[in-house]
Amino acid sequence: MAREEAPKGSKKLLNAWAFYDWANSVYTLTIASSIFPIFYAALFTSKNELVSAFGFEMKPTVLIELITAFTFLVVAISSPILSGIADYVGNKKSFLKFFCYIGSVGCFGLYWFDLDLIHTSLLFYFMGLLGYWGSLVFYNSYLPDIAFEDQQDSISAKGFSMGYIGSVLLLILNLAMVMNPEWFGFDVSIANSILENGSEEEILLATDKAKNSASLTAMKTSFITVGLWWAIFSQYSFMVLPKGISEGNKVNKDVLLNGFKELREVWKQLQGNLRLKRYLEAFFVSSMAVQTIMLMAVYFGEKEIAWSNNDEKTVGLIISILVIQLVAILGAYLTSKASNKWGNIQTLIVVNAIWMVLCVYAYFMVTPMQFYFAAGFVGLVMGGVQALSRSTYSKFLPETEDTTSYFSFYDVAEKIGIVIGMVIFALVESKYNMRYAILFLFMFFLIGIILLFRVPKQTTKST
Repeated sequence: MAREEAPKGSKKLLNAWAFYDWANSVYTLTIASSIFPIFYAALFTSKNELVSAFGFEMKPTVLIELITAFTFLVVAISSPILSGIADYVGNKKSFLKFFCYIGSVGCFGLYWFDLDLIHTSLLFYFMGLLGYWGSLVFYNSYLPDIAFEDQQDSISAKGFSMGYIGSVLLLILNLAMVMNPEWFGFDVSIANSILENGSEEEILLATDKAKNSASLTAMKTSFITVGLWWAIFSQYSFMVLPKGISEGNKVNKDVLLNGFKELREVWKQLQGNLRLKRYLEAFFVSSMAVQTIMLMAVYFGEKEIAWSNNDEKTVGLIISILVIQLVAILGAYLTSKASNKWGNIQTLIVVNAIWMVLCVYAYFMVTPMQFYFAAGFVGLVMGGVQALSRSTYSKFLPETEDTTSYFSFYDVAEKIGIVIGMVIFALVESKYNMRYAILFLFMFFLIGIILLFRVPKQTTKST
């Protein structure tokens, strides 16, 4: 007996959609934003050490920046093809599942991340990133399908809030594993010969070495917990979300180009929708900077902040991420309220202005306390800008049943922006350092604000 689909706008359907944020947000927090950057940095003996990959030697962070940019380029190219197939076959949920499981397997594979197997290790990193961002193409396209316009701001914010809460819960567990590995059964013992014959200093050094080794193993284990969390909790969303309208169509070679044809059609339609077109221009520029900062924040903190020792650095960086996530819940809520009172565009202008101030502040900050302060403000504007950007785009869409194509265009614009942002960041860091790279992003927020001021208040035909 077929399961009856929940009606559009129903509490069950809205909650099931938002719950996927609970499932997948652990990837961005534990792997993209906190534990993995710390783990990756711990693989190198000094901050000036270079890494060899693909026939080149480069700074370790530059390698991650370039792999990240490449991943987003793959997503930008592949998502139109896949969304075209999804529209033709009428089963976007299958693609959502596919990317979810690709990402989950990538998380498992990070357990074996090793500099001696750098290319295989980077493949798993690539899979996790591809799975997360690839799934968002189809997840975001569900929003206008499952929620009416007056519900979209609040349910978008609820999705981000659920993601923050779920990911924080898992990160707290992961933090306990890393800081106290012996509580979870990780081996912190040292050789009996050192205990019996070593000096007090040798015993202390051996103890620290054993705990550091156990902490690294705990970090790798945390990657597996992310993969499990993502795959298991997404099942509720998969059960409730509609499959799509299937007409039994089969994929052929012509269908592979449908996505690009649809993007071209969306581009043509944008020429007659000035408000949506100008909003997308502003979104493209500001999102370029926002996503780059979010992806590189912990790498910046690890490299540029003056921590007194490794333990303070590990705890400090993870606490900073927790602060960002917790404050982001408040940020998403306040931004939703502000947009209801003053409008989406006006609120986004203020949020981008705060990002500008943060870029300048980041250039000068040195101490852990300054980093914590910045983390609080990043959280405030991060939660708001993501939720509001998504729901604003959804509101500005014309009346259409082809939401996947429009959200594919949105996601492609975002991904290409991230590619450009990450490459620029890597180039500036290679030439100078991360501080100059962060400061350079100031310009993108300024341009974004200028473009937001040009967005018409009402739908306007372009001339």
